[in-house]
Amino acid sequence: MSDAGVPQQAIDVFTHYYDQLQAGATGMIPEADVEPLTGIERAATLEVDPEAVRTAADATVVIKLNGGLGTSMGMDRAKSLLPVRRGMTFLDIIVGQVEHVRKAYDVRLPLIFMNSFRTRDDTRAALAGHPGIEVPGLPMDFVQNLEPRLRADDLTPVDWPADPELEWCPPGHGDLYTALQTSGILDQLLDAGYLYATVSNSDNLGAAPDPEMMAWFARSGAPYAAEVCRRTPADVKGGHLVVRRSDGRLVLRETAQTPSEDADQASDLTRHRYFHTNNLWFDLRVLKKTLDERQGILGLPLIRNRKVVDPADPTSPEVIQIETAMGAAVQVFDGATAIEVDRARFLPVKTTNDLLLLRSDVYGVGDDFRVRATTSPPLVDLDKRYFGTIADFEARFPHVPSLASAERFTVRGDWSFGADVVVAGEVVLEDDETTAKTGDAPGRAARVAEGTRLG
Repeated sequence: MSDAGVPQQAIDVFTHYYDQLQAGATGMIPEADVEPLTGIERAATLEVDPEAVRTAADATVVIKLNGGLGTSMGMDRAKSLLPVRRGMTFLDIIVGQVEHVRKAYDVRLPLIFMNSFRTRDDTRAALAGHPGIEVPGLPMDFVQNLEPRLRADDLTPVDWPADPELEWCPPGHGDLYTALQTSGILDQLLDAGYLYATVSNSDNLGAAPDPEMMAWFARSGAPYAAEVCRRTPADVKGGHLVVRRSDGRLVLRETAQTPSEDADQASDLTRHRYFHTNNLWFDLRVLKKTLDERQGILGLPLIRNRKVVDPADPTSPEVIQIETAMGAAVQVFDGATAIEVDRARFLPVKTTNDLLLLRSDVYGVGDDFRVRATTSPPLVDLDKRYFGTIADFEARFPHVPSLASAERFTVRGDWSFGADVVVAGEVVLEDDETTAKTGDAPGRAARVAEGTRLG
């Protein structure tokens, strides 16, 4: 790690977790150790003073996590560079959201991306097309640290000469705090008078910078806050906040940290009512003080992430990635809190199902660059064999159908779509049975002609 230029503080953090891994730590959070989260504030009922809004917005920095390559959708560059609509990418819309708040409130509001070593160059090139977005004296980005992937059998760094880059990985988005300090950006922000950070994923366009919430966080005096939403059956696999019985602190419990015997209780929507959106807030001064006191190691819970070294080769050696979740920092700070937000602040794009919805007439982009639903979003389920990657998806959807009147849209088999297709109600397109065989064997390709109304 030292030879690769990794800062000593990041090496110390990796060593901290490697020792835990060797000792057999699992990072599990049993149901018996926690209570459900209840009685939190709701963003919908906030009342804030207009002048306090501007003051808080002028002391806040927007940080976007931008390290993801979109590999689950067959991409090899930053997911934020995907077109969303009207020729705009995720990054274009994020920039537009920030610029709107700057003009509306006459504030500085820096925008800073946390890139990975694989997303930095493309992202910087795209940002060059937005002159004026950079705040003088502050960088536009910093890079996540690197750590070695470890062989699952003996915990030694994996050797993969076919592609040495695959021997390395980022340490999860919990590295945010370490990277802010090792990059020098934490000190730069504090020296420039910034006090608060609002952080979210770049593929979540619902998490637009919200000046009223900035005022709420400043007024709360909390060192840290997490945005949560009410859970639905679609959210049972995501991370959720719980209250630790031993000390009453809020704790983030990810699916990978839930013992199998507790899975039913953890997924009970009446018991654990909120899921974690990965939108969070923290006080830069408290973060700096806490990192200094702990010699740069916050001590977030360990996550053991098992993978194979080469995603394209399932027979390649199994590896363990040592990771932490940035939302787990909620347990580090005295007085950390949570706030319930509207589902509109949670619009992540993890699959082509999500992307089709976002590109359709179910959502619109306003003059303020906020992405808003025009109707209740339908459930979309596209056949992964033919729509799982961006290349396959775009080849079959050269034109996005209207989904504003749809309730459910399921596609099975190799379908492509002409222009001006309308989906209404519940629609299922089945694999062509005339040539399909049993099991996963596909039928022949089929096409929905332009102008067709389905449903």
